[in-house]
Amino acid sequence: MRKFKLWRRWGLRVGAVAVGTAVLLLIYAFWPVNEDLSGLIPPEGQYTVTILRDAWGVPHIFGQSDADAAYGLGYAHAEDDFLTIQQTLVAAKGMLGQVYGPDSAPVDYALGWLRIRERVAAQYETNLSPEVRAIVEAYADGLNHYAALHSDEAIPGLYPVTGQDVVAGFAQRTPLFFGLDSALTELFAEERQRAVTAKNVAATDDSRLKINVSPPSIFNFQSSITSQYGSNTFAVAPGRSANGETFLAVNAHQPWEGPVTWYEAHIHSEEGWDMVGGTFPGAPLILHGHNRDLGWAFTVNSPDLIDIYVLDINPDNPNQYRFDGEWRDLEVWEVPLKVKLLGRLTWTVKQEALWSVYGPTVRRPHGAYAIRYAGMDEIRYVEQWFRLNKAANFDEWQAAMSMGAIPMFHIGYADKEGSIGYFYNGRIPRRAEGYDWTLYLPGDTSETLWTEYVPFAELPHVINPPSGFIQDANSNPFIATFGPGNPDPADFSPTMGIDTRVSSRSLRLLELFSADESVTYEDFVAYKYDLFYSADSDVPGWIDQVVNADLPDDPAVRQAAAILRDWDLQTNRESVGATIFVLMMTIVDEQGLADYDGDALTHTPIPTEALVTGLAQAAALLEEQYGRIAVPWSELNRLQRGEVDLGLAGAPDIVRAVYGELEEDGRFRGVAGDSYVLLVTWEANGSVHSESIHQYGSATLVENSPHYADQASLFAAQQLKPVWYDEADIRAHLERAYTPGEE
Repeated sequence: MRKFKLWRRWGLRVGAVAVGTAVLLLIYAFWPVNEDLSGLIPPEGQYTVTILRDAWGVPHIFGQSDADAAYGLGYAHAEDDFLTIQQTLVAAKGMLGQVYGPDSAPVDYALGWLRIRERVAAQYETNLSPEVRAIVEAYADGLNHYAALHSDEAIPGLYPVTGQDVVAGFAQRTPLFFGLDSALTELFAEERQRAVTAKNVAATDDSRLKINVSPPSIFNFQSSITSQYGSNTFAVAPGRSANGETFLAVNAHQPWEGPVTWYEAHIHSEEGWDMVGGTFPGAPLILHGHNRDLGWAFTVNSPDLIDIYVLDINPDNPNQYRFDGEWRDLEVWEVPLKVKLLGRLTWTVKQEALWSVYGPTVRRPHGAYAIRYAGMDEIRYVEQWFRLNKAANFDEWQAAMSMGAIPMFHIGYADKEGSIGYFYNGRIPRRAEGYDWTLYLPGDTSETLWTEYVPFAELPHVINPPSGFIQDANSNPFIATFGPGNPDPADFSPTMGIDTRVSSRSLRLLELFSADESVTYEDFVAYKYDLFYSADSDVPGWIDQVVNADLPDDPAVRQAAAILRDWDLQTNRESVGATIFVLMMTIVDEQGLADYDGDALTHTPIPTEALVTGLAQAAALLEEQYGRIAVPWSELNRLQRGEVDLGLAGAPDIVRAVYGELEEDGRFRGVAGDSYVLLVTWEANGSVHSESIHQYGSATLVENSPHYADQASLFAAQQLKPVWYDEADIRAHLERAYTPGEE
């Protein structure tokens, strides 16, 4: 009995300790923490910068040095979009699991597995110029300064932010644009997704990026990073313009919210940096736009930049693989992952990581795989973008592009001398002939281990064609202009994986500009806002299919088909045909009835039964939600921002592109497409001016700002605002001027 009482006494004590520990852990987990970030404020006089906010709230950063200007940009952008910038840096630091919980931990694992932070640390001092290190560190100081003054908005544990964090953000996010997250996800599928190519086989006809068909990504950090909604760029040379001007359209289609939302800014320094255009959260410079001498625009392309290898593992040693007839050891280590459990309470787990001669390697039940992607040893993204920003002529711009750090994108170019150009950019591996590089590769031979890239000068390009016109709207490089001057597809190996898609937007731009030999600026703007699908796209064929099919004996379906039959392919606000077409194709896509990605690509067959199903459900939705079939497009196609709710013209794969998500009320809430639009003119005398518009306004996340949605009505009306570029013009339209911390 005494023994029983003793155990009972100790049991009660242990239980009390356990309960007390649990209570203490709960207190720790949820006890509010106010970090003292005051030490992050730069010393007085370290930076000399003034931020001029114009009447639209757009920041014009005037710094004495380039670093001063970058510091000011970091502070100004944080004022408008602080949370999004912080989220990009949380990802770059490998803290997503710690901040947002276990579901985000795979992104942190990928950061460690791909050795991104390790690579940045090793190369930061040697592969980045002192000028660029000064810029990224000053930008980080601008973010730190803002965080110190707004610690209640700061994510705990994130600060201080460093220049290496900014560079790591580029190294992490850039490969997502060419689908690295989807490729990684493909490896984690339950079964092997592709066959392994043998040698001496013909490459497949479909040279588009092979991971496009992979399952939804488990590695996505805010999946909009990798969404490819399409983009436009086009330029007119003096010989085709009415008054000897040079025109450039900068018109990338991006998500309207999230980590790759456009932000307009103007950066000016006394060291010759004078760039206006669009940038992303976490970027310390302008990504595309113009300076006084030249400008460029990026659109997404899809070269094959990723290869997956199947390794032959030693049956007697799971940490060895065969390569060129010999067993090699895999590098094996563990990636520590700090994961949020409850409140501030975290737990660190470790996950195995492997590396082979090809690169990151993973064991799966269906095999061992290695992945190799373009630029996996690269950190110089900011370096190349900065050189583009500072380029003063075509030769300097080409020299910057020849660095090859930026791994993808179509490019439209124009300058004050009247030169225009189209460039298919890609850090494309120089691969061995004889393999089908769209499949998995044998991972036991140095023949499949590429180590070099095709130089920029050897990629498809069109410079000053006889037509005086170039364009790209996410199409292949072989239709960059009309008439002579396009690259010959036969000159480029199939191993390069150059994508061959053609969008309705490209076809339409070629139609419009080939019919106009004397383009005025008014014409240029009108063509930018063109609302028609190309007659040469797949759209007319799809309509013929469905209206001539065996339709259900339903008056609503028959009426919808009749409207489509008479539709002129226009997507203006009044169009009822656009309503039915976009609804039909959205249903086809969302129900997986056909492989349709929102763009009216050429040679995209869709089964007739899929179109009929889409048409019938579109008619039913219109009857249910609107009580009629003939509903003007702007009643469905909406821009919604706070209390703003505006009808829009435009649609998927229209030059005036709008991509929406179908809501339960039967309306499309705009989420991407035309966002930041910048139209640039160099007069015959070389002077430059431009107009722009943003779908919302400069205050990306600040709901109580007058600039939260002040551009939305202009955007909906397809109008532009002036870009004030000279300081005198900026001050003539000044809202406020201040230095960081004194606003």
